[in-house]
This record gives sequence, C-alpha cells and structure tokens, in this order.
Amino acid sequence: MYLAKVYVSLRSTVSDPQGLTIQGGLHQLGFEDIVSVRAGKYMEIKIDQDTESEAARQVESMCDKLLTNPIIEEYRFELEPVD
Repeated sequence: MYLAKVYVSLRSTVSDPQGLTIQGGLHQLGFEDIVSVRAGKYMEIKIDQDTESEAARQVESMCDKLLTNPIIEEYRFELEPVD
C-alpha cells in the first residue's frame, strides 16, 4: 500500500485571485514583506498497490482525469509506502 501526497497548483501563467486575496489579508495584518501568494490544493490518497510504479501510474491517471484541470493547473506527487 502507498500514500500519495498530491499537490495541485495553478499554472504560473494563470491569474490567482485567491492568492491575491490572501496576500491582501496578510498585508492588512502587517506582513508587508509578502511579495506574492499562490494558493493550491493538497490531497492524501491511500492506494492498495504492490508496486510503486503501478501506484504512480494510477495517481497520474487520477490527476489527469479528475483531480486537476490540465488547462489551468499542474500537479506533482510523492509516494511513500505505508502499512
């Protein structure tokens, strides 16, 4: 079994209104040194597979088919074995 840690973020060419709102809020709280904020999504998915390569193939397929919008988002993931 593997634990997939999936990180999804907007492509650098896509405007991030949520990140801008967070940045504005941080500035209002006195964190003036903040230059930019990009918001994203984080997911943990347990996969019952025997091999890391098959688990990775499934995570890539999930990301491509459901978890991300490939037009505006990109993703990366880490796999770690779990008991």
